[in-house]
Amino acid sequence: MDFDAARMLAVGLAGLGLAGASVGLGILGSGAMNALGRNPEARAAIVPNMVLALAFTEAIGIYGLITAILLIFVATPS
Repeated sequence: MDFDAARMLAVGLAGLGLAGASVGLGILGSGAMNALGRNPEARAAIVPNMVLALAFTEAIGIYGLITAILLIFVATPS
């Protein structure tokens, strides 16, 4: 396998981090909406925790995106 093929494979695998983050965001949002639907009075406790969890999940996706971009433009054969 030559270097360019290995680099593009690594970019694709780093892109899986983006897919995982998007699935995580959907699960977090769904869980929060279910919790709010079942107990609307607990909004003050649910929403801040949901926003914090969403921010952490989004950060993981951004790390995957940055890794993919670095692999595309910066990686050089040694």
